[in-house]
Amino acid sequence: MSEAQEKTFFEYGEVKVTNARFIVPSQTYAMSGITSVKFFTEKPSLLWPIVAFLIAILIGVGDGNIWSVGIPVIIGVVLLLRKATHHVVLSSASGETRALNSKNKEFIANVIKALNQSIVSRG
Repeated sequence: MSEAQEKTFFEYGEVKVTNARFIVPSQTYAMSGITSVKFFTEKPSLLWPIVAFLIAILIGVGDGNIWSVGIPVIIGVVLLLRKATHHVVLSSASGETRALNSKNKEFIANVIKALNQSIVSRG
């Protein structure tokens, strides 16, 4: 398929969705090999914030000062405020691939919408 026949559904930075290709910074996928697309959200683990808060409690129960308790609390809060990572998951005959990820949910949703439009345009 020549470049002149290629219809673009989405383009932002290094990400591009056409009727023939899905281009991400590290790879190009042929749309003909993609059977479905889905949105996946990976939430940050709560393990490390809990560990930080437990450390603060243990120090506080001992004879810890405000700094020795405050630092693990601050670290725990920062870890709790981490954003989820959103993924574009492509399905093909060879299985599923997380092709693109971002903290920006709207960006990933727009890419998935464009990929679905591209799949539908194939017929």
